[in-house]
Amino acid sequence: MADSTEMKKLLSEVEFRNREYMITHLSYDREMEFYQSVKMGNVEETMRLFKPLTSEGLGKLSDDSLRNIKYHLVITIAFITRYCIEGGLPMEEAYNLSDIYIRRVDKCGSEQEVNAIHREVVDTYVRTMEKLHNDRMLSKSVIACIDYIYDNLHSKITLDDLADITGLSAPYLSKLFHKETGVTIKQYILHKKVEAAENLLKFSDQPCSAISHYLGFGTESHFISVFKSCTKTTPKEYRDRFFRTRWGDRK
Repeated sequence: MADSTEMKKLLSEVEFRNREYMITHLSYDREMEFYQSVKMGNVEETMRLFKPLTSEGLGKLSDDSLRNIKYHLVITIAFITRYCIEGGLPMEEAYNLSDIYIRRVDKCGSEQEVNAIHREVVDTYVRTMEKLHNDRMLSKSVIACIDYIYDNLHSKITLDDLADITGLSAPYLSKLFHKETGVTIKQYILHKKVEAAENLLKFSDQPCSAISHYLGFGTESHFISVFKSCTKTTPKEYRDRFFRTRWGDRK
């Protein structure tokens, strides 16, 4: 295992090489949008955000081109699996799918095979999640609200906004949403914002103030209060526990 000095040297060499050859990585926000769309069962959005394993910005994990895209696909499968579990897919079903696909990737002898499995993985998971959400028997109006909330988490969302897109009166929509989901619209919006904040705290180094602003909270103190109410911990405590570690766990 490399010591800290050796690791710093390796990091410096990678950074220099990436700058020299203008190698960049995909933006964090775009990656998270992709995984969130799979989690929500949004087939159209998932296909819009889908990027082949040979796309620029994915990084170089191996000098061997076949091994490189195999590594990237295994990482993709791991992320999708955990996002879908958070979205309600039973853990055993999610991990069994993951195990099946990773074993298939391991046996691939060509890049074409890996790319074919990549598309199959994404299609299988997103359509499984689509069916999962549809089976919850929500009305079209409530589904429209959920989709709108998902697409506008970074903005201020009002009941009037949702009433406008559904063509229903605000009082009726409020009662319908609570009846079908078991929570108020306000509670649902805050819960989804907190979910997004959890991901940002786990997988980015953005400060709490930036996350608060990004998710449309009026003040950082309001964000902290809402986050603690939902998770029983402060954003700082949450980050200290989970920052960039959780994807390796199967607990």
